[in-house]
Amino acid sequence: MAEGAEKGEDLRRSLLAIVAEEGMVKDRTIGVDDQLADLGIESADFVMILMAIEEKFGVYVPVDESLTEAKTVGELLDVVVAHIEEHRRQQVAS
Repeated sequence: MAEGAEKGEDLRRSLLAIVAEEGMVKDRTIGVDDQLADLGIESADFVMILMAIEEKFGVYVPVDESLTEAKTVGELLDVVVAHIEEHRRQQVAS
């Protein structure tokens, strides 16, 4: 599986692309220091972003405190990457 081979920066780049596309961030490059609110990413956008991530990576990302407290793109990516890595560890262990 190609997604399983993604590591570190490649994974984060893929996730940034999903955030930009599903968050409908147009005409600019987003970075990890950008505030989600400044990009216009709101709760409905979070749902679309999470659904796209779940579809691409086959991992469930719960809307929990760590996710709702994310204020920057980088914080959002940190939460999602942690779930993807945990999912991958569980797959390897089983």
